[in-house]
Amino acid sequence: MKVKALVLLSGGLDSGLAAKIIQKQGIVLKGVTFKSYFFDVSLAAQKQANELGIPLTIVDISQEQFSLVKKPHYGYGTGMNPCIDCHALMLRTAKELARKEKASFLITGDVLGQRPMSQNERAIMVIDREVDVEGLVLRPLSAKLLPVTISEKNGWVDRKKLFSIQGKSRRKQLELGKKFGLREYTTPAGGCLLTDPNFSQRLKNLLAKVKDPSSSDLALLKLGRHFWQKDILIVVGRNEKENKEIQELSQKGDMIVELKDIPGPTTLVRSWREKIGKANIEKAKKLTKYYSIKARNKGERKFLISNY
Repeated sequence: MKVKALVLLSGGLDSGLAAKIIQKQGIVLKGVTFKSYFFDVSLAAQKQANELGIPLTIVDISQEQFSLVKKPHYGYGTGMNPCIDCHALMLRTAKELARKEKASFLITGDVLGQRPMSQNERAIMVIDREVDVEGLVLRPLSAKLLPVTISEKNGWVDRKKLFSIQGKSRRKQLELGKKFGLREYTTPAGGCLLTDPNFSQRLKNLLAKVKDPSSSDLALLKLGRHFWQKDILIVVGRNEKENKEIQELSQKGDMIVELKDIPGPTTLVRSWREKIGKANIEKAKKLTKYYSIKARNKGERKFLISNY
């Protein structure tokens, strides 16, 4: 009976390579990927899984991750990103899935030194100990720089065919990608919105005003220009796509302000505690007019105001 492993796929080159390296050693693979309020790589991961010829499970960790964002045990990175806590959450979830799938070990595309907070040896050891997966996680790209794992001790995986890649350079991975003929992978990027300074500041502002934001509140953080009037948030769309998304995120109690008979932004006004009030509606009108190229500095304009 062949040994089975669960590989964490992100759609990126590293996780694809990690899967391919172990797949070539005769291990049966199943994939898992994660999505949340702050990232969603499921489409890229699905393409990658299809190329590898393996099944993929997509797990939504939005609520669990948001709890960590509000109160991380190991702190934040450069933004509101609790990377160590988040990696631990993913491995804990993967561990449970591996148990159900009867997979003998886990595989990740971690590369030592690639990400300063979560991909250094100390952080990796902390994460594995926290989740109780010491020796269970194989990181093929940097395995020769790390302690021997269960999969190697048991002879399921040949350590000689693993790698000792470290640092931020992608040269070795790109060479391997070419060698293995990998085509489906995304270019390196932050991926998680929590690492973005602008998004992180918006989230901090929201959490300072709202104790338990809804999924709609969090989705709004990705859109438009934001203006706070005490406890009132005004969001002004920047293009047609955002205007449509802002409309779709409208909920009971919101107001939508638009220009009548002239192109311009869709502006959403949201309150969590108090009535929106006339002054805030007037502010929303001014912002809507200002951010319309055809209406700015051109006298009085009529508006459409919708209550939800």
